[in-house]
Parts: sequence; structure tokens; C-alpha cells
Amino acid sequence: MDIKIRRAYDCVTSSDGYRVLVDRIWPRGLSKKELRIDCWMKDLAPSTPLRKWYGHDPKKWKQFKKRYFGELADHPDLIDELIALGQKSVITLVFAAKDQEHSNAAALRDYLIQNPA
Repeated sequence: MDIKIRRAYDCVTSSDGYRVLVDRIWPRGLSKKELRIDCWMKDLAPSTPLRKWYGHDPKKWKQFKKRYFGELADHPDLIDELIALGQKSVITLVFAAKDQEHSNAAALRDYLIQNPA
């Protein structure tokens, strides 16, 4: 599977393939036309309590991933859908956070790679 991650505020490229927004909240200041996503899987975003607890603190990254992976395990149908999409084409997980390395999209990509079905 070829899984990319890209900030919602970055330019869309032709190599993005199938673009999936994986945030629970729509990125501020962007229209649907500007974002150019193929689908929005908000149920794959971290829960609001987890997102608030994490607060994008890199010191909490390992624990965040562990908790988030637990939440992702509750959505096998959506995970299977993403894996199926990834077997057909490139998928790009789109997110709004500033820190790409410690974003929910980076954690989700790791989860998909570790659990290829």
C-alpha cells in the first residue's frame, strides 16, 4: 500500500491519489472545492476526549498512538475500506494539524501499515 499524509493547507498534487480527510472537524478556512477530498472519514479521527488530552504534545506521542490504535480497532469496517482503497491506488490521509510527524494521520498510516488485513 502506498499511503501518504498531507496537511489540508498544502497544495493538492496529482500524485495524491484518493484523498481522505481523517479529522473530526473540518479544517478552518477551507472550502470543499479548495480541499478536494474524495471522502471524509471523521469516525477514524481520534475521539474528542483523546484529542483534547493529547493536545499535540510530542511527549505524549507513544501513549497517544496506543490509545488511538485502541479506538481504531473499534472501526474495522472503515479500516478495511481504507485498506481496500490503498490496494487499488495511492491514498493520501489529509489532516489539519501543524505537526505532520505527530499527527493523527501519521498514527493512522502506521496503524494501516501494521495491520494490512
